[in-house]
Formats: sequence, structure tokens, C-alpha cells
Amino acid sequence: MSEQLSEKELWNKSIQYLSRREYSRKELFVKLGKQSPEAVDSVLDTLEKDGYLSDRRFTESFIRLRVAQGHGLNRVRFDLKKKGVEASLISEVLEELEIDWYELATEVYRRKYSQPLHKTDYKERSKRMRFMSQRGFSMDEIRYSLENSEHQDS
Repeated sequence: MSEQLSEKELWNKSIQYLSRREYSRKELFVKLGKQSPEAVDSVLDTLEKDGYLSDRRFTESFIRLRVAQGHGLNRVRFDLKKKGVEASLISEVLEELEIDWYELATEVYRRKYSQPLHKTDYKERSKRMRFMSQRGFSMDEIRYSLENSEHQDS
């Protein structure tokens, strides 16, 4: 099944993918990867010019989704870079969205841990910090969420 598709067929296939969700240019390029790179690039250029494909729109949508899922800044940046979005665009969109990562970290922490943390339970504290770190929050955000949640529980 390695037959080469015409540019029109590539365009139709791309539109089919884009009708379901936003894609970054790199993601769509990989999805169409078994085709001629020149033809795929040409189709992607046309899609960008016509407004069907937009890394900016993809980035905005992706960030909103990840924030709603409770992921931190580090995880969001890492995932977007993996999807081929440039660091400058990521920074630009993040600045526009003005997300309060400290509040998000506190919200995620409270959702996950309803029981208060005892000050002498270092093993549990470490476990909770590891969870928050894996979600992509910085140490400052994690400490903030732990301290804020402790004050609420007392």
C-alpha cells in the first residue's frame, strides 16, 4: 500500500484529518509521511495559506486542553515541542492566554488529595510532590499548592 497519492488526494486526506481536530504541521506531515515529502510540503503550504492548517490555532487548542486536564507548564511545553511547535510560538501563545500556573497547581492538588498531609509524613509528601512534578508543575508551584492546601485544611 505504498502507492503515491496525487496532490488533490493528499489535500483531501489532510482535510479529512483536520475536520476531526487541529494538527500541527509536523504531526500532519508525519501522518502523510509515506508520500513524497515535496508533495506533502506543497499541500501543507496550501493548507496553511488557505487557513485550514495553523500551528498557532493548534497550540492554543492544545494548551487549553492540557490545562483543563490539569497539566503544568513544563509538561505542556514538552508535549508541544514533541509535536513540532516552535518554542517562540509556544511562549507567545502562553503569554496571551495568561494562565495562573500556581492556582492550577493548587486546584489539581486539591482535586487529587482531599485528605490533609501530616507534617511528619515525609513519604506521603514525597509521593504527592512526585505526582505534581509528573503533571509538569515546577517545584515553586508544587510548594505553593502544598502550602495553600495545608492552610485550607487546618
